[in-house]
Amino acid sequence: MSIAENKIKELEKIAKSVRRNLLKAIYEGKMGHPGGSLSATDILVFLYFSKLKIFPENPNHQDRDIFILSKGHAASALYAVLAERAFFSKDLLKTFGKINSSLQVHPDMTKLAGVEISTGALGMGLSVGTGMALASRMDGLGNRVYVLIGDGEMQSGQVWEASICVPHYKLDNLVVILDYNKIQLLGPVSQIMGIEPVAEKWKARGWEVIEIDGHKMREIDEALKKAEEIKGKPSVIIAHTIKGKGVSFMESTAKWHGGAPTEEELKIALEELKD
Repeated sequence: MSIAENKIKELEKIAKSVRRNLLKAIYEGKMGHPGGSLSATDILVFLYFSKLKIFPENPNHQDRDIFILSKGHAASALYAVLAERAFFSKDLLKTFGKINSSLQVHPDMTKLAGVEISTGALGMGLSVGTGMALASRMDGLGNRVYVLIGDGEMQSGQVWEASICVPHYKLDNLVVILDYNKIQLLGPVSQIMGIEPVAEKWKARGWEVIEIDGHKMREIDEALKKAEEIKGKPSVIIAHTIKGKGVSFMESTAKWHGGAPTEEELKIALEELKD
């Protein structure tokens, strides 16, 4: 069944809240990566509020689905979603990036329940996800594994090694989602080290390829449902997104890959993101 319109509106409202909270967290920490966090927000919100089988009261439940934020610099988005989903109090977001905080600038699985693996060294998420998906199948569990990667991250050789391994084992319980905002730390991906043709490269390695607008909840829903229906091979969802989505002065610019807004910039951003 297609997702209901009222559910879409609910998810969009949650996404606005998450965007506000992640920006406030980055402001409090005086560091972070707003651009890629904002581009991934809608995907994360859909996963945690409409797709993943999770247990906030028991984050390590063996029957849970697995989400891996391979592009670990988008940690503020993950934290804001976990807080919204009641894994922990939203008050904890004020400690983002602080010494001894459980909310480090990149996710640390030893400090925070709900974080599956510590990430930040780009390229490693898909390799870990491959092992988790294979282990789930060998143990007879029904877990699904979702790995969110970045477009700049696709320049890492480890991503491509793992992309060959997954189809070899026919891991149809694993889905890669590419946050394709087309801008990395130093500028456009196409100018730094182009990754096109993206779809053809994944297809050539034996993946089912699905392309969507990564900010449209209905398209995210349809893509994830299609991925569940694919048997005998893994799926990759190429989600076309906008860096800094939702904040006019942050959108589509490398300037906001990293860095914290000033008090005035935060005020403007929150005004644009109000309900």
